[in-house]
Amino acid sequence: MVITQRITLKTKGQCDIIDITPQVAKEVTDSEVNSGTITLFIPGSTAGITIIEFEPGLISDFQAMWDRIIPKDIPYNHDRTWGDGNGYSHIRTSLLGTSLVVPFTNKILTLGTWQQVVLVDFDNRPRSREVVLQIIGE
Repeated sequence: MVITQRITLKTKGQCDIIDITPQVAKEVTDSEVNSGTITLFIPGSTAGITIIEFEPGLISDFQAMWDRIIPKDIPYNHDRTWGDGNGYSHIRTSLLGTSLVVPFTNKILTLGTWQQVVLVDFDNRPRSREVVLQIIGE
């Protein structure tokens, strides 16, 4: 069985990190599938998805890491082409990735104690984001 759902949310941009674990878990619980996998995908090229421990110190460290490895304040060819100033956000997203697969058993996500599913919006402005969820299993 394959079930497709969507989660829509508003983001602040600028490496906004949002814990979407409760919404993902609810979609699994509400589905007709007992065990399988849930694939999460973000359409677009300036937001990504990953698993992280969602606590203030690590969130701050995670955001600072992006500023160190892919700074905002250097020239990007994308910005010269489009003039939108978000070249860095596209590169950050390509490194993080726009999809994730999480297994579940007995309608419970198989996440470790300190793991949460997060959406990371790298764009330089607030956005409305959609996460496509595809539940596959039996």
